Amino acid sequence: MSLPGSAVAAAVRPDSIAEVVDVLRHTRPASVLPRGAGTKLDWGAVGAPIEVDLDLRGLAGIVEYNPGDLVVRAMAGTPLDVVQADLAEHGQFLALDPPEAGATLGGIVAAGASGPRRHRYGTARDLLIGVAAVLADGTVARAGGKVVKNVAGYDLMKIYTGSFGTLGVIVETTWRLHPRPPDRRVVTFAGHDGALVRRLMHSALTPTAVEALGEALVVVFEGLTPAVRAQADAAARLGEGVVTTTVPAGFGVRPWLPDGIGLKIAYEITGLDVVLAALRRLPGTRVVGRVGVGVLEAGLPAIDRDQLDRLRAVVARVGGTVVVLAAPEETKRRLDVWGPVGDALPLMRRVKDQFDPEHRLAPGRFVGGI
Repeated sequence: MSLPGSAVAAAVRPDSIAEVVDVLRHTRPASVLPRGAGTKLDWGAVGAPIEVDLDLRGLAGIVEYNPGDLVVRAMAGTPLDVVQADLAEHGQFLALDPPEAGATLGGIVAAGASGPRRHRYGTARDLLIGVAAVLADGTVARAGGKVVKNVAGYDLMKIYTGSFGTLGVIVETTWRLHPRPPDRRVVTFAGHDGALVRRLMHSALTPTAVEALGEALVVVFEGLTPAVRAQADAAARLGEGVVTTTVPAGFGVRPWLPDGIGLKIAYEITGLDVVLAALRRLPGTRVVGRVGVGVLEAGLPAIDRDQLDRLRAVVARVGGTVVVLAAPEETKRRLDVWGPVGDALPLMRRVKDQFDPEHRLAPGRFVGGI
């Protein structure tokens, strides 16, 4: 694994929040890249060279868990699968399912990563109810949970989700949990289009996931057995659906290869057919994603600036955006990874200046070179 934009980096692996504070205070003004397992280091822009590789996997473990409260507090370097295993013993789970093996809680928040369960439960931003982060000057900021200490009135849970490490080092997280569903039914349709998705969305059904998988549409129902059976049968009648108890191979997996291009496309859900038609014009494209909430992921072998600009123009007509999440470093240097963000950029820069005045944290990795 290499750090984007970096030739040499000093690796530091603190074991406590106090050690993170010391690292940030004693390495000023060096640039710092906070990270967990590194499963999404190739997401975002390349950024400036990094002088300190801040590996947070030493900050691991559940700090507090009371099953009766449906809340868990855990260190940011804790792998999600470790947390899920502990929660499963009490019939509960954290309703996040990004596919990256070994991904840590802090990394998931920083990257805004999610999976098919986003349709029902939302993203990390919706499930995160408390956070602690160390700012660039070593200040510890906490919000939500049992202690509220906001920074200049900002909602830290929302500020840090999807910030790619540019605003602070996430060191602790608190999450809202859900009971683990006892049963599941899966309805698979051989094809999908906007009309089928609209029938599903306008019905009284309550799926956990409504997922494009190549040319197929996969709809998942979870809950008590009688309810999921009835809902799956009703969903199958909306088209030529086949009901099973297992998801197809590749369900929830990112559609790009390690050396390929990975796009994230967000759009108004009524624009699904327009977005799919535009993606099909790009050679070798494979599409997956949350069609019920207007988020698709596309994997393709290559893309140039003109192709990306044309795709963005089409997606913009249905209220959407296109982000190049993953790509080889040389490709990212030739592209505008994030795309236009309109009038929001000046505000985002002011937030960056307040949280990280010296622009030390993951410099250049986020929108507009932030």
